Amino acid sequence: MIHTDPSLPTEPARKRRDAGRRRRLIAFSAAALGGLVVALAIGLHIPVRAAGSAPAAAQRQSWMAKYHRPAAIPFPASDPYSRAKVDLGRMLFWDPIVSGSRTRSCASCHNPGLSWGDGLPRAIGDGSETMPTRTPTLLDVAWVPLLGWDGKAHSLEGITFTPITGPIMNRKMAELFAALAAIPGYRQAYAAAFPGGVIDRHHTEEALATFERTIVASKAPFDRWIEGDENAIDEAAKRGFDLFNGNAGCAECHSGWNFTDSAFYDVGVGKGDDIGRGRLFPNSPKLRYAFKVPTLRDVARRGPYMHNGSEPTLAAVIDLYDRGGIDRPSRSELIKPLHLTAGEKSDLIAFLKTLSGEPRSEPEPTLPR
Repeated sequence: MIHTDPSLPTEPARKRRDAGRRRRLIAFSAAALGGLVVALAIGLHIPVRAAGSAPAAAQRQSWMAKYHRPAAIPFPASDPYSRAKVDLGRMLFWDPIVSGSRTRSCASCHNPGLSWGDGLPRAIGDGSETMPTRTPTLLDVAWVPLLGWDGKAHSLEGITFTPITGPIMNRKMAELFAALAAIPGYRQAYAAAFPGGVIDRHHTEEALATFERTIVASKAPFDRWIEGDENAIDEAAKRGFDLFNGNAGCAECHSGWNFTDSAFYDVGVGKGDDIGRGRLFPNSPKLRYAFKVPTLRDVARRGPYMHNGSEPTLAAVIDLYDRGGIDRPSRSELIKPLHLTAGEKSDLIAFLKTLSGEPRSEPEPTLPR
């Protein structure tokens, strides 16, 4: 039996999406050479490259309408927002008490100064060993339905202790709770956040998850443009936006205001036993080498790229997609050679740079001892 993955588009959805993509590639073309020459041919459809001819204003406006930021952060009913939980979660996030060596905190890998990542090709564990994948950003994580590059966790609460008790932090759970309970400041903080103030796994998960949901990308030049400021981004970036949504097909997966559909695809990068979501669904050919689509918020500041840090620059990432990655049965049907020009690649990079806002100021809390 082939296991299906509910996070992936269904086959009819893929067909509709591909059909829409083909329609966007079809247009009549006209060229002006000294005078207007109109190409008239019944039934003749000529593909037009978005960079060479800007789309109609209505088409661009239709695309722009999909990128308005939400007004509020979603918090689950099972773990509602409270200021006391955020304050406790913030302390735990910065406290090296959560690691076995007492030298590493959550912020060691999720550094706000590095757009809540670590800037490394792959994460480093508590014993200095290199991990199989790179550290994902926590920007806008409140809107991510499945966590981890392979989507193994269904909530922030559910993934909290994966790094803490694993090789990233190497902390035994019982020892952590005993250490926290020995500190009066933590006893007070847990009591303020939870009835009874019990220091346990459930409360620790909820506190850290509540704080992490408050990590939201700041407004970028792109957002100001979406709101109506035509001078917020330059013409090259606007052409890049047209390509992103049109012929380059980037928005097929990097969709919406946070630039991800949160699904999993083989884009032709993983090799060998680095099979991503295929490890969870071994009988699904399409999920072999499939990894989660990451947000593109702050992307210009978050290199290197891909789940394994294999692409050092945005230019390298665009070259990868331009050639279509590794051609194999599991590769998504959305991935194929694009044949972009140098100018088009430059415009895409100009657009991607507009997605970075001002770095968020996040002062380290005073830790109770």
